[in-house]
Amino acid sequence: AFRRRTGKEPILIAGVTGGPRQAAWEARKARDLGYHACLLHFGGMRDASRGELLDCCREVAEILPLIGFYLQCAVGGRILTYGFWVRFLEIERVVAVKVAPFDRYKTLDVVRAIGISGREREVALYTGNDDAFVTDLLTEFPVGHAQIRFSGGLLGQWAVWTKKAVELLERIKQARDREPASIPALLAEGARLTDANGAIFDAANGFAGCIPGIHEVLRRQGLLEGVWCLDPAETLSRWQAEEIERVCSSYPELADDEFVEQHRDAWLA
Repeated sequence: AFRRRTGKEPILIAGVTGGPRQAAWEARKARDLGYHACLLHFGGMRDASRGELLDCCREVAEILPLIGFYLQCAVGGRILTYGFWVRFLEIERVVAVKVAPFDRYKTLDVVRAIGISGREREVALYTGNDDAFVTDLLTEFPVGHAQIRFSGGLLGQWAVWTKKAVELLERIKQARDREPASIPALLAEGARLTDANGAIFDAANGFAGCIPGIHEVLRRQGLLEGVWCLDPAETLSRWQAEEIERVCSSYPELADDEFVEQHRDAWLA
């Protein structure tokens, strides 16, 4: 349907995780299934050295073009230093980095490494910082003689209110290129979205309820019957449902409830 509507070819990105053997197996499977690139998460390598991590990256990159992933520690990531990113960007088949440490200092480590690498025109940056993605997308980061920008986002936040998220991304692109006067209003919208994200993803409790929080928004829209997860112990945190109610009531302009209501029956048929 996308091809018919746009005449464009979608880019298929596979998630790859585990230790080196598992990650390589998954990358080969993704390649055989027609994926164009893989996003590598260091699951199962929390105690690996920097050299071991980079060896895993090189092995996977030989199979498929590679997207790096800086995941926040609260949900299974690990600290990756500026030095790691400098070495990572020496891998020729690296095509992008998803930056999601939820930390401005760590985000700047990746941006600075991109600038120092001289590959800012060939390696795309995607924000995964759900708490600051409007800021990330609007900011032009000066690194030496380079001006680094994020190309887009790969966000947990976009699991809900997705139509409004797509519209927001388009407005951000217009503001960057043609309508700079709209930037203050977009930053204010970003602050509202961060507040909503904090409730949905349960920031107050170290993101313990992030998946059931997403499910709760989808349940409210009639897309799910409940908030159950594969792990029965993974439930909404105390007061999280009330917080979700608060942000939904406070910021109805962020939600795509009307769009979902128009299409829900056809989607669920």
